[in-house]
Amino acid sequence: MGMSLDAELLDRWTTLAGPHAHAVGEDLVRRYREPHRRYHTVEHLAAMLAVIDDLAADAADLDAVRYAAFFHDAVYAMDGTDNEEASARLAESTLPALGLDAATVAEVARLVRLTGGHHPDPTDRNGAVLCDADLAILAADESGYAAYTAAVRAEYAHVPDDLFRSGRAAVLAALAEGPALFRTPTARARFEGPARANLAAEIASLTGR
Repeated sequence: MGMSLDAELLDRWTTLAGPHAHAVGEDLVRRYREPHRRYHTVEHLAAMLAVIDDLAADAADLDAVRYAAFFHDAVYAMDGTDNEEASARLAESTLPALGLDAATVAEVARLVRLTGGHHPDPTDRNGAVLCDADLAILAADESGYAAYTAAVRAEYAHVPDDLFRSGRAAVLAALAEGPALFRTPTARARFEGPARANLAAEIASLTGR
């Protein structure tokens, strides 16, 4: 039997940050295991890290992108908190003590904040890789996409259906209106077509159009 997902993530974290950072890794995994999460979980983090591996050649600073993946949903509150901002601040307060230089800490925090809107600058190689990895779920097969949308709805179970549908449709429409959902050539070739089809179908089901 292989390692548990938590153990795999901790192993990846200590490979990245060093064995002295083990306690921080445990705290990060614990956060992704919070009971109110349905999509923003350890499975999502592991899937993102796997896509980052596939897109590694497109990143300018692969370690910074991986740190940003670990932190990008570290804070996931459902009370109106700006989760990306809070997660970025957690990175800013945590990483210096692990020995990261100020420039790397700043880059990690910048990348975490980018996942709030997924609009990296065209020249932003690190941002392209992180955002592409975060959005890769949009290209899932039919059952995978259904599980994803059900998990997102479960996270917002406190939101009435009509409000959720209009809000979710607006988020998806904002994503879909750009010239490309994915920024790296590898992700665009692999994910753009299936993701566009999934978005169109979900928007239609949400809006009845």
